[in-house]
Amino acid sequence: MIEDRQARQLGSYLHVVEIAIYCILALLLAVTALAEIGSAAHLLFGGLIHWTIAEDTLPVLDELLVVLMIVEIFHTVSIAIRSHILLAVEPFLIVGVIASIRRVLVISLETSTLSTGARWMADGQSMFRSAMLELGLLVVLVLVLVVCIVLLRRYAPVEKDV
Repeated sequence: MIEDRQARQLGSYLHVVEIAIYCILALLLAVTALAEIGSAAHLLFGGLIHWTIAEDTLPVLDELLVVLMIVEIFHTVSIAIRSHILLAVEPFLIVGVIASIRRVLVISLETSTLSTGARWMADGQSMFRSAMLELGLLVVLVLVLVVCIVLLRRYAPVEKDV
């Protein structure tokens, strides 16, 4: 009887600690997202002022995609705080899709600088092949993640009214 009460009390304390950790994590994620938005805005406005917007577009987009990933993780943490259930899988799959698309954009920028006019940089051809292989794998990864998201949504358990 006493052991049972102590176990419940310990469980209650651990639950409070868990909620406190989730709240701290949510706060840090929010601050990080706001800092990333500020950094992206600084880059964007700097590009507009100095007429380098063409060069600054990809870094701005890269930072905004990081913000989207942070927001998805933040959403998952807030669900965990409110509902006291295990973290959902779907937001992490969405983060994986966003991260993969982000990497595709970075590879596209990197490969666009491999050639200048009709000349290839040294080792440019091998770097291009590697980039194309990575792009192919990323496309497969995005397709697999999207199929997983569709399957999760299609076969999600239905809550029963009691």
